[in-house]
Amino acid sequence: MDHVHVGVADMPMAARLKAIWNALDQVTDPEIPVVTLRELGILRAVQLGDDGVPEVVITPTYSGCPAMEQMADDVRAALAQAGQPARLVTQLSPAWTTDWITPAARDKLKAFGIAPPAGSAHVNLPGTIQFSRRSRQNDAVACPQCGSDQTTEISPFGSTACKAQYRCLACMEPFDYFKPY
Repeated sequence: MDHVHVGVADMPMAARLKAIWNALDQVTDPEIPVVTLRELGILRAVQLGDDGVPEVVITPTYSGCPAMEQMADDVRAALAQAGQPARLVTQLSPAWTTDWITPAARDKLKAFGIAPPAGSAHVNLPGTIQFSRRSRQNDAVACPQCGSDQTTEISPFGSTACKAQYRCLACMEPFDYFKPY
């Protein structure tokens, strides 16, 4: 009796897309390994390209993000390990916003010692993003260690460009704050 080998190309497309998402759900941020790229909103979509090849759409947190190349390599490696060929597409518009960070990721950031972003960006008109923030002097950034809102910004630059360095005045611990974009 001959055995028929079922390859990736023989899988129904819905099953292939689900397998791709399952592989992608394991890819963590190289700078914050407790959250996945999907939870951060960096992985935007898995879609079919015009030629029928699955495409993974990613949006960098900002255009000069030094971790973007590592993220792309990690996505490709996860897809290869899962045997799911797909093309990687970088999409810059709409621009990434911290509003895309899931509630679960915000909880994970806090548990990891990083204050999740306060304030938000919101879509005002189709295709445009309007940013709304309180002034820094009035921002109450809660300490992820003790929960106190008696904190002060030490530096607008933290361990990465998307974070600022803060200190809690109650427990005196320094911490990163994920800046809202």
